[in-house]
Amino acid sequence: MEIELWKQIVTGVVVVAVFVAFVKEWFPPDLVAMGAFVFLVLIGVMDSDHALSIFGSSAPITVAAMFILSAALERTGLIEALAGLFEKVAGAGEFRVLLVLAVLVAFLSAFVNNTPVVVVFLPLVLRHCRKFDLKASRLLIPLSYAAIVGGTCTIIGTSTNLIASGIAADAGMRPFGMFEISGLGLIFVVVTLVYLLTVGRKLLPDRITLSTLFESEEGREFLTQAYVSESSPLVDHRFTETALAKMRNIRVIEVVRTGNRVTTPLDEMVFEEGDQLLLKTRASGVMEISATQGLDLIPKSELGLDYVKTESAVLMEGIVGPESRLVGKSLSELNFRQRFGALILAVHRRGENLKERFQAVKLEFGDTLLMEGPVERMKELFAEKDFINLSQPTEQPLRRSKAPIALGALMFFMIGGALNPSLIPILAMAAVLVTLVSRCIDPAEAYDAVEWKVIFMIFGMLGLGMALKETDLARIFAYKAVDVFGDYGPHVMLVVMYLLSAVLTEMISNNAVAALLTPVSIGVAAQLGVDARPFVVAVMFASSASFVTPIGYQTNTYVYGAGGYKFTDFTRAGLPLAILLWVVASWMIPKIWPFDGVSIPLAG
Repeated sequence: MEIELWKQIVTGVVVVAVFVAFVKEWFPPDLVAMGAFVFLVLIGVMDSDHALSIFGSSAPITVAAMFILSAALERTGLIEALAGLFEKVAGAGEFRVLLVLAVLVAFLSAFVNNTPVVVVFLPLVLRHCRKFDLKASRLLIPLSYAAIVGGTCTIIGTSTNLIASGIAADAGMRPFGMFEISGLGLIFVVVTLVYLLTVGRKLLPDRITLSTLFESEEGREFLTQAYVSESSPLVDHRFTETALAKMRNIRVIEVVRTGNRVTTPLDEMVFEEGDQLLLKTRASGVMEISATQGLDLIPKSELGLDYVKTESAVLMEGIVGPESRLVGKSLSELNFRQRFGALILAVHRRGENLKERFQAVKLEFGDTLLMEGPVERMKELFAEKDFINLSQPTEQPLRRSKAPIALGALMFFMIGGALNPSLIPILAMAAVLVTLVSRCIDPAEAYDAVEWKVIFMIFGMLGLGMALKETDLARIFAYKAVDVFGDYGPHVMLVVMYLLSAVLTEMISNNAVAALLTPVSIGVAAQLGVDARPFVVAVMFASSASFVTPIGYQTNTYVYGAGGYKFTDFTRAGLPLAILLWVVASWMIPKIWPFDGVSIPLAG
């Protein structure tokens, strides 16, 4: 008994530490979850052979398959086709745009991962707003909310549903059908849509995006090239010591020497004869460059250099993605201007548009950068996938001829899953194989499509859930909850479980909440002597219902920077919706899944 006590104490401390680490963002969530799991195995809280069985769980496998299927649909142009439909029918009025956007996004998110849906629609919505002079901040929060509730319409709509249903099946419950939750999901969609078109519209903010910060500046800016001439006064001098450093209307973006880009920070660089400078300036600045002693716009013949034209600079916005190599590094550390050949004009971070003193700020997922540079260099920059392009859809050759195959694979998966829910993981893998063999998506693209951080975080959290079960902490938590609220009946207990899940998902990952609270909800039902299904559904829906903060759900984080939002904008617009859906779920779940339903004995 003494050994069991120390196991419970250690496991409880680890679970609390994981929650704190998630909220404080000390380390990446996948590292925290897997680290906690490995630690518990190493100190003997769980038997290693039994602990490794989590890697045979169907939930992460199915989630990975859904990432690939979603990428196949995107790669074959199906998602883009529906996005194009939005542009055709949305019109110029805000009400109509919001209605069309929400319906299309919710529909798509029911069948494919909602993150790529939001990534595809973000630049389309921003472009539509610029075209018809609409405020993007009035549409991007609804875009995220529609994607979230759309994902609740099917078991495959979001990874949260797959995790909760997988844990329930492992506990001995009857597997959830593909469309078993569709009724409540559709109610969520309708309620959200009505809210956004009425009360929610009045709560949506008018914010300025980064690109509009510079729209008022007069004149077009250009990129031009100049060369350090022979016997130039610039030679052997630091940039800071030259006349170039004192010119306010001219900025050096890049220096090329003997065909190679100079990576030395500009403030430390010493000019040499023949250096090629890429300069950003207005039209009037071209004359100023021409008049600068030691700089030639037209290269000298003895240097053997070709004439270089002056071209317009391209202004583009991009979001730092979750897999970006730039996360945790500052612009000055990256030597961004010399490394990427682009100029950073401003950064949006946590509700603030920064135009100055941002070079030392370490980049985070969700930061929005306003960048300017040559067309080709900007294409190269976005091709590296460190940024999500907000200025225009990513240009890549689509395999449109493969679209019927990708759609057929998805339909095969869905119909098969509806007929036999226990085969959903196998059917998901079969559908993925069809898309790979038919070349709807290449193997390399398939591996890139899987968000491995999410997969490993799920494995880690499943390990923590196993530890809660093996140390009997899940039953103890359930018993304590029933001890406090059980006298009020299962309905009140369900209301409490939904609220607890919804609050936690605003602070940490929705997948983590589902992995931890699904076993607890099953234990609560067992203590009350009622069917566990309504409690699992409550955790499933509440874990996806992240509307109050921009950090609880990935799609919220994407639109956070792109819309120029403040943190409180989500609270103001999302809190009433979260409360409304809490009431709706508390009322509807027991009606659809009665507490006295056919009880399935729990394994073990």
